[in-house]
Amino acid sequence: MLNKNYNYHTSLLIFSLVLLTSLWGCASSEHRTTQSGSSLSTKPLSALHTPEDHTPELETVLEELTVPEPEITVAEEVEKLGNLGTWEEGTPEKILTKPEITYDFPVTMNKQVEFYLDFFQNKQRSTFTRWLERSGRYLPMMKEHLKQAGLPLDLVYLPMIESGYSLTAYSSAHAAGPWQFIRSTGKMYGLEINSYIDERRNPVKATQSAISFLSDLYDQFGDWHLAVAAYNAGGRKISRGLKRYNTDNFWELAQEPYLALETKRYVPKLIAAILIAKDPEKYGFVDINYASPMAYETLEVPRWTSLRAVAVACDSDLKEIQDLNRELRKLITPPDNASYALKVPAGKKDLAAINLPKVHTSINTSYQTHIVQKNETLTMICRKYNLNKTTLLKANNLRKSKLEIGQRLRIPYQTTTYALWDKEAPRHAGSGSSHLILHKVKPGETVSLIAHRYNVPVHLIAGWNDLQNIHTIKAGQQIALYLADSNGAVSTLAQTRTSPTERTASAPRHYDVRPGDSLWSIGRRFNVDPATIRLWNNIKDNLIHPGTRLLLTDPEAIGPISMADKNSLH
Repeated sequence: MLNKNYNYHTSLLIFSLVLLTSLWGCASSEHRTTQSGSSLSTKPLSALHTPEDHTPELETVLEELTVPEPEITVAEEVEKLGNLGTWEEGTPEKILTKPEITYDFPVTMNKQVEFYLDFFQNKQRSTFTRWLERSGRYLPMMKEHLKQAGLPLDLVYLPMIESGYSLTAYSSAHAAGPWQFIRSTGKMYGLEINSYIDERRNPVKATQSAISFLSDLYDQFGDWHLAVAAYNAGGRKISRGLKRYNTDNFWELAQEPYLALETKRYVPKLIAAILIAKDPEKYGFVDINYASPMAYETLEVPRWTSLRAVAVACDSDLKEIQDLNRELRKLITPPDNASYALKVPAGKKDLAAINLPKVHTSINTSYQTHIVQKNETLTMICRKYNLNKTTLLKANNLRKSKLEIGQRLRIPYQTTTYALWDKEAPRHAGSGSSHLILHKVKPGETVSLIAHRYNVPVHLIAGWNDLQNIHTIKAGQQIALYLADSNGAVSTLAQTRTSPTERTASAPRHYDVRPGDSLWSIGRRFNVDPATIRLWNNIKDNLIHPGTRLLLTDPEAIGPISMADKNSLH
């Protein structure tokens, strides 16, 4: 990692205190949840919280602050390392290993490497065991990418000392993901980072970016010890040091008072990790319960797709979907692109594609209880829960704003559930029982206000209308809204993803794919489920190319296909 402050434990302590403080702040509220009213009934404009602020899908998922070395402070580690004396290159001959174990990273043995071998076997034994266990999930994928790039496969252990292979690792210097990229370097190497997505936490893309970065550093220095040191301290820092001390050797540079011990330790620490990880039994690490390798399929879904809906569609739990897509910072797919390649559990792709259009959403009004504290006013409570006074007064049948200590107030909020509503869901989009209305945007109206009025989550409105940005609707624009069916449920996507500005047409027998088309846009245009288009055309994934002729009518209903038409489908 580049230019990172290693005072992890100080940051962790501060983080913990802030978290505890926030929990103490909530202690004055007693929460009780009850169901009230039917789903998606029209509410007054100010009836509930702002959906944009309180819809779970739009809230940022809390990032875990992972400290790679929780059992000993970095300061203590560095102090002990500094007491070892001079830094000498050592000799590889001192490494006794099995004939079948080879190294393609230049390993050596000296006092510093011996220090970390002891450190990992004793002080940090339990932590290193967890790292070994977690490594099983990512090593096969990382090794394959390193092999394709022609880099040393032993570099697969660099994320071990960076993050312990934690996708959610987030340092005090704001470095994130298994390879611990800071924001600027991550973006430089093609990782997308914004309020919806942080690809530093995508194990595949972060690995590809790290390989590009390490390749550039090796091209610059021609030495893997220097390249790895530069990965930590920065290429400019290492270049200036080599020039100042007229050397091209990491160990000679480490003898000078130039590099901080936090950087010097990086190379021997990596070497020790490589030695143990490739021969754990030799160092006393036995019966390691290695995690199973990553196994998933990718499914193209529209923007604003809820991960909760996907979990229901593929009969998985939300945590499993989140674990496969840790780059997503919210519980929805990013709105910047028309579709997103979402990872789903292996063997669940086809099930998810079939079921996702059938997933319905139920939105109910629930309540939590707030107990009035000393000196607390109605204004303060409204600000805390993002309500206006009228709403709070009506919810509690109050006429005056005066409150008493210990008084219990009902605080309304929304709950959203997803379910496969109809096992016999219609195959064609738009034929469900949700009630479509077209809302004409008034001057000053926002998606959030419209969501308030109709008691619909913001992300559903954005998805129904394929909005790239929920803040750019204009007065006069028509917004499609699908209100509840007789059972109080509303479709989540596919069969209701019809833009009012792009009227649906009867599906022709064939359609020639144009530039910019996707299965979702074609399905939306002609009221045909994208999964059905795939089935009729024997398409294995969601990639289609301009010029391809697609069959948009049930082949069993239109009779035999001519040879010319059959050939045009491939």
